[in-house]
Amino acid sequence: MRQIINFILRYKNFLLYLFLLIIALALTVQSHSYHRSKYFNSANWLTGNIYETTSNISTYFGLGEENKKLVEENKRLRKLLFNQKKEDSMQLDTTNITYKVMASQVIKNSYSLPRNYITIKKGSAQGIKPDMGVITANGILGIVENTSKNFATVQSILNTKSRINAKIKNTNHYGSLVWDTKDYNTVQLADIERLVPVKIGDTIVTGASSSIFPENIPIGVIKNFDLNNSQSSYSIDIKLFNNMAAVKSIYIIENIQREEIIELEAKTNNDSQ
Repeated sequence: MRQIINFILRYKNFLLYLFLLIIALALTVQSHSYHRSKYFNSANWLTGNIYETTSNISTYFGLGEENKKLVEENKRLRKLLFNQKKEDSMQLDTTNITYKVMASQVIKNSYSLPRNYITIKKGSAQGIKPDMGVITANGILGIVENTSKNFATVQSILNTKSRINAKIKNTNHYGSLVWDTKDYNTVQLADIERLVPVKIGDTIVTGASSSIFPENIPIGVIKNFDLNNSQSSYSIDIKLFNNMAAVKSIYIIENIQREEIIELEAKTNNDSQ
């Protein structure tokens, strides 16, 4: 208390001046509309900037939680998309095939080797099994190959062992998606016959013959193509929608009726031999 009194006594002239200045400013603002307007505009500007800064700080620290919400919402929407009915479709009927969708994150990604693999942060304990499809918000990524309790490795489409059924969008012209190892953002579509009309910019999507991926998941667009007289099919380069060097959030797709389909196809093949 004594220190406060000593402070007041020491700076009494300055404090008196400050007190009178505040009174003068208050009287000026109250008696002149122009000054009153400037005061309130300045106060609003200052308050607005403080609120904006506070909001930006809160938003920054809440990005992680918000991102989780967006991933979960995308997962729900993709599940609805993959299980929608296709009464107007003349292609393979997937009406009765049910797909489950799970979200996860990439923790390791290779894209410069002949056989590239991706490690994801989900495993058998979370229901992940081999031969599940893996995609991103932009398109196809690969197929689950091995799992541990809490992690799984995915065979990337940038893998010389990878062959995935794909087609030119809105057509029944199917081929196999492969990779020639030259460019991590470009894959190839093989087995498209020379009589098929092909043009640069055509969209390539997953085909209906796969029991792993739903039909019409985006892959990329035709970058260029070639057809020699000695060839019976095109050589087609596909520019991927995914940036394969920067994948993070992913979705794992499970066709819960896949085993039934495989058993039926195996039985049919055995009966035909």
